[in-house]
Amino acid sequence: MIKTVFAAVVLAAVSTTAFAQTAPAQDHAAHAGHEAHASARPTIESSIKDLLANPETAAVIQKHLPGVAQHPALPQFQDYTLAQVAPMSGGAVTPAIIEAIDTDLKALPAT
Repeated sequence: MIKTVFAAVVLAAVSTTAFAQTAPAQDHAAHAGHEAHASARPTIESSIKDLLANPETAAVIQKHLPGVAQHPALPQFQDYTLAQVAPMSGGAVTPAIIEAIDTDLKALPAT
């Protein structure tokens, strides 16, 4: 079911002009901060791609959103943050899930 929801999220993101026009600027700002701290572990403000690229944070994402790393449409939504994807996820990515992910990410041992 989560695969179907994420596919719908991706299609909505691609077809929603307003979102497509504002997200890259937000994404760029988030990426600029992340690039400045390339050795730092990704946070809830990082892109899904960055969260999945780090084994520790990927485990947290997989715990709360099982199967997202293998989702066939991942390339289409991987550059967005969870907060950017949430409004279009049809309830698959909720504020409670994002908060739980954030809590688990903050609980990871310091690098």
